[in-house]
Amino acid sequence: MTNTAPKFSISSLLSAGLLATGLLLTGCASGPEVKANAAQGTDFASYKTFGFASPLGTDKGGYQSIVSQYLKAASQRELEARGLKYEPNAPQLLINFNAALNDKLMVTSMPTMGVGMSRGYYGYRSGMYSTWPMYQDQVSSYKEGTLNVDLIDAARKQMVWEAVVTDSVTQKDVDQLKQAIDIAVAAAFAKFPLPATAPMPVQAK
Repeated sequence: MTNTAPKFSISSLLSAGLLATGLLLTGCASGPEVKANAAQGTDFASYKTFGFASPLGTDKGGYQSIVSQYLKAASQRELEARGLKYEPNAPQLLINFNAALNDKLMVTSMPTMGVGMSRGYYGYRSGMYSTWPMYQDQVSSYKEGTLNVDLIDAARKQMVWEAVVTDSVTQKDVDQLKQAIDIAVAAAFAKFPLPATAPMPVQAK
């Protein structure tokens, strides 16, 4: 039996400013998968200020999307908690984002009744012993979102850190856009070389 998850139109997500479903990464209880890389020899403690690239990879149609606004707010909280200061004019670090949403297929092998446990001709085995289990594949579709967070040395125009966050996307994630983005960005910066030194502000519900 094939279970098909609800489909979301990419074009409708873009037009609604919901490309962020590509970074609504709270679908699994285990949390999103995060991979981070840092440029060798980078002294992250030497950076004191940050700003945002323009345009951001999540900006659409020449304007700043809702996605970008949420990403900027979440990233600013994370970096300020690590002692950096937001400087829009001449920052040492620039932050950029990108998000993508893709269709994925998941194949699950499910045990079925073994030959020896079936009726009919092979019924003579029933109750005495069973054969090896047989398996059939069940295929289901789901959405997988990917969020990239890039930090760039503004003076050298060189990326010095990148985090890639991936997870499945549910309709609940779409409905709770801001919260899902906050969780995804927090997961990304949990891999940042500098730990948070200040408590994160409590967000209004």
